[in-house]
Amino acid sequence: MVGVSDLVDRFYATVKKVVMARGCFDDTKGAVLIKNLAAKEPSALGLDSYYKQYYLCLAAAAATIKWIEAEKGLIITNRSLSVTFNGSFDHMNIDATSVQNLEIIEPLYSSLWGTSNKKQSLFHMLKTTKTIGGTRLLRANILQPLKDIETINARLDCLDELMSNEQLFFGLSQVLRKFPKETDRVLCHFCFKPKKITNEVLGVDYARKSQILISSIILLKTALDALPLLSKVLKDAKSFLLANIYKSVCENEKYASIKKRIGEVIDEDVLHARVPFVARTQQCFAVKAGIDGLLDLARRSFCDTSEAIHNLANKYREDFKLPNLKLPFNNRQGFYYSIPQKDVQGKLPSKFIQVLKHGNNIHCSTLELASLNVRNKSAAAECYIRTEVCLEDAIREDVSLLTLLAEVLCLLDMIVNSFAHTISTKPVDRYTRPEFTDNGPMAIDAGRHPILESIHNDFIPNNLFLSEASNMVIIMGPNMSGKSTYLQQVCLIVILAQIGCYVPAHFSTLRVVDRIFTRMGAVDNLESNSSTFMTEMKETAFVTQNVSERSLIVMDELGRATSSSDGFAIAWSCCEYLLPQKAYTIFATHMENLSELATIYPNVKILHFQHQLKDGPRRVPHYGILLAEVAGLPSSVIETARSITYRITEKEVKRMEINYMQYHPVQMAYRLAQRLICLKYSSQDEDSIRQALQDLKEQYADGSIGLARKHNSVL
Repeated sequence: MVGVSDLVDRFYATVKKVVMARGCFDDTKGAVLIKNLAAKEPSALGLDSYYKQYYLCLAAAAATIKWIEAEKGLIITNRSLSVTFNGSFDHMNIDATSVQNLEIIEPLYSSLWGTSNKKQSLFHMLKTTKTIGGTRLLRANILQPLKDIETINARLDCLDELMSNEQLFFGLSQVLRKFPKETDRVLCHFCFKPKKITNEVLGVDYARKSQILISSIILLKTALDALPLLSKVLKDAKSFLLANIYKSVCENEKYASIKKRIGEVIDEDVLHARVPFVARTQQCFAVKAGIDGLLDLARRSFCDTSEAIHNLANKYREDFKLPNLKLPFNNRQGFYYSIPQKDVQGKLPSKFIQVLKHGNNIHCSTLELASLNVRNKSAAAECYIRTEVCLEDAIREDVSLLTLLAEVLCLLDMIVNSFAHTISTKPVDRYTRPEFTDNGPMAIDAGRHPILESIHNDFIPNNLFLSEASNMVIIMGPNMSGKSTYLQQVCLIVILAQIGCYVPAHFSTLRVVDRIFTRMGAVDNLESNSSTFMTEMKETAFVTQNVSERSLIVMDELGRATSSSDGFAIAWSCCEYLLPQKAYTIFATHMENLSELATIYPNVKILHFQHQLKDGPRRVPHYGILLAEVAGLPSSVIETARSITYRITEKEVKRMEINYMQYHPVQMAYRLAQRLICLKYSSQDEDSIRQALQDLKEQYADGSIGLARKHNSVL
């Protein structure tokens, strides 16, 4: 609370602060209040599906409403509030269900049928970072990709330079290994210190905090020692991102000043150690001798008790004839004895206490050792506290610089060790740089699934084209044809592009997406007492109520969990609802009747899919009946089903022919307008655009446009 209060005072000095009890921040009460007070239906808010994701929002809402009622004496009317859940305005919003459907963090299935390969998530695929902070930053970026084109392009420019300059790439990879893995976490210790050192806090807990700080300073010394190596590698970097890092970090003399101040206090031979007692000794002797008299006394006491402990072990080896007695150490217990069982004849002498069998050894202690352990630990604690007193003013005044260093190292770790490393392990030109436009189309040429292509060598690439004039694609095809994989592939390519990474495609140009919605899979949700169909409808309601102009919506097999007539009606009406929106929608189904949408609405494009995407509907003749026949249904049942399907299909074909004749002229005009819009955003030279316009003129010079105009005037 002290940290939060300080931040509020710093950035919102004129804002009144109100302190409320912890019980007021109740997310369960918040959810109930929002359901009762919101004008929208609860399903549209997504509380049932995304309750955990909104935990902090709901807790804050409960406290806010409680304060309004208690302090202002107001009662909010039910169904009167406009409620929306907004994530960061600078980042893409991906809801929890979409994170699961797209396998961004965890795969839905850990293994693949028929193979020994383990399926990965997007996070696991990119998780080749070397630092804890880099891994955390990677996860945060995948869950909330960027929306700012300038920032995205800065990262892509950096990748361009890394991919074209092998010396820079490998140089950065080697230098980043010189920095401690815990750099970002370590620097956090310098952000906090107690207000005042009093007798109450000068105990074990405070000594532990001092020990952590000393360890952090040793690690910081290691990081600052590696900074000149980073400066040498980045000196000739050309991209804005790397050049800016060189200017703001490598050329910043304040880091040398920090290093100098540390060098005045810390012994230059001190190194970070992971062996417990070696680490304790290094921490006790981190500060140079002669700087603090009380510290020197505490060190002498530490050395005396350490020597006494080793002398006692030698005495026991001689007195009890235990030549193989060892003296291990751990931070929890301190020193203890380890004796091989084969050396013990009968029982141990009564002097040994706390006897435990551990494998082929016996672990034990004595009263003398326990007493020396207490004195040794106390001396070490005194060393830590006096060391912190010597160091506290040397570092904390430049915390902002240390924070900048931590952020830079995490960002470099993500770009170099994750993005660039992943691209470098693929064949040349398998990953390419995506292009971005403000309002242009979403075009992907020969896109591939970033996870599955590394598992299957014969993965088939596929294309995609969406624009304002053709903002809905309906993909048809039988079961097991790859429709769901394709939907997931498109979303993952968009996410990769917007975190500033190359994408698995021959070419791609994208409009920045502000939100990804997915409606995939069919399972019951027992926690919310929802059937498969109810879960499906709640997720669909959430999509339709929260869609924006820059959203990307992917829906897989909508309406299949209820009767065929109701499912078809819901799927059709949802498509009609989304068509006027400027959002890009990809709709996968095997309801062949939905292809009739394309005969009425010119911004609908029908594609068929059987491992490779192709234009137009492709009727696989009654694949459901064929599968039923293979499964062993009686021949009489199969023949009756074929007869019924034939009569239904005949009526559908006649209706589609009528729609085609009625709406064809309008669609011709619409497609011409669509191509003209695409040429507007084209980056080709003037001659190529002129030639494209001439081709369009010849293609539509047969009177189709005139017919469309005549048709429009009649309408």
